[in-house]
Amino acid sequence: MGYFPFFAEISGKRVLIVGNGPVANRKRNALLPFGAEVTVLDRPYAPGDLEGADLVIAATDDRPLNRAICRQCRERGIPVNSATSRTDSTFLFPALVRRGTACVGISTGGENPAAAAYLRGFLEGCLPQSLDPAQDIRPSTERLAQDLHTGRVFLIGAGCGAADLLTLRGLSRLQICQAVVYDDLIDPVLLELAPPEAQRISMGKRAGRPSPSQEEICQTLIDLARQGIRVARLKGGDPFVFGRGGEEALALQRAGIPFEVVPGISSAIAVPAAAGIPVTHREVSRSFHVVTGHTVQGLPEQLDRLAGLEGTLVILMGLKHLPQIAQRLLKAGKPPETPAAVLSGDGTQVRGALEHISALARDVQPPAVIVIGETAAFSLRSNTASR
Repeated sequence: MGYFPFFAEISGKRVLIVGNGPVANRKRNALLPFGAEVTVLDRPYAPGDLEGADLVIAATDDRPLNRAICRQCRERGIPVNSATSRTDSTFLFPALVRRGTACVGISTGGENPAAAAYLRGFLEGCLPQSLDPAQDIRPSTERLAQDLHTGRVFLIGAGCGAADLLTLRGLSRLQICQAVVYDDLIDPVLLELAPPEAQRISMGKRAGRPSPSQEEICQTLIDLARQGIRVARLKGGDPFVFGRGGEEALALQRAGIPFEVVPGISSAIAVPAAAGIPVTHREVSRSFHVVTGHTVQGLPEQLDRLAGLEGTLVILMGLKHLPQIAQRLLKAGKPPETPAAVLSGDGTQVRGALEHISALARDVQPPAVIVIGETAAFSLRSNTASR
């Protein structure tokens, strides 16, 4: 059976959704912007519930019930969509891309949802953010064609640690790239999410090891984009949190290369959270301060000022200089008994008082996040093992 794509006016139409789970909520949220009057049935279904419905969505986790609802809708001539069976449905939900009043619907007839998601991600990455029908959009489409010809760069925050900390937007851009330029510390699983034919180019920077310069990295991004290639630049954490993403964005801007910044989950909050340490907590820490533990000039100058501030101090890339950092903070007046934690990327945790933390963390391997403050004593982790 084939599905003909058409756009229907549903403003004011009465839509009944049977079921109240994640699928039902997702379909409800897709319909509401188009003016539909949506009712979500969160009690046991009865055939009389179909009375007055213009559209019906069977979104329970009970496959036989969904099938029965679809059969009853067909008998009454009511269009119906089943969350559990394409063949029971009389209409399907497309993958949507919206730009103002412009709307693109993508469907594979239910045969290949992954392909529909791929196409949606491609269009979201390429289309201008605004398509105003009151204006001549030809300049926008001409710019789009130029962008596709010259390529573009997605500066993607790859999250911290596990691959599943990548955002959905980051995933959609990664899935449409033609080249991946990646840092040393990203989860290798992320490279498998890019198209098989995409180039994979390692340009990680690690202290003490031969690494490409930042200028070389920027030039690589520019050169690839000028070949008409869509480039996913995978950066650990968030691109703009001590990731030199700003330098790469400036280089692309100066070269006239279209680019998009995709925020990521920074290790400054994710690593402490995974260890059960909140960087803020009511009545304990109302602020947190994130600094790098190493600069070209040595230790960060603001350490002395930060020692006197309330809240949580999070130090990135500071493991090598932890003894000097601790001494600076103590000398500036930080109480010796202040809780501290050193959290390594391999899952190692070392906790103790600030005056002893550098000795306790002597064998911790980089990269690591240092947390100093009252919340560093917290261990907010479930006592129940994950199933």
